[in-house]
Amino acid sequence: MIKQHLIYKRDKWNMLTVEENGKTLILREISDQWGEECHTFLSRPAMMHWAENRFRKEDFAGNEEEYDAIMAAFKEV
Repeated sequence: MIKQHLIYKRDKWNMLTVEENGKTLILREISDQWGEECHTFLSRPAMMHWAENRFRKEDFAGNEEEYDAIMAAFKEV
């Protein structure tokens, strides 16, 4: 059974979802600049490591609430 988690969605072109397919985590990032990127992780710690590198706290200076919401959504997966 595949369970899908929505991490964020700004519009129909800027979103990030994670699908749980057994032990495999499939992360799909869609952006209007880069198109769709798909990452496959075999563990939650590997996904969290990617998320911490992709969404650095320094990039959200002045908008810490958005950073906290994104990281909380990752932790719920």
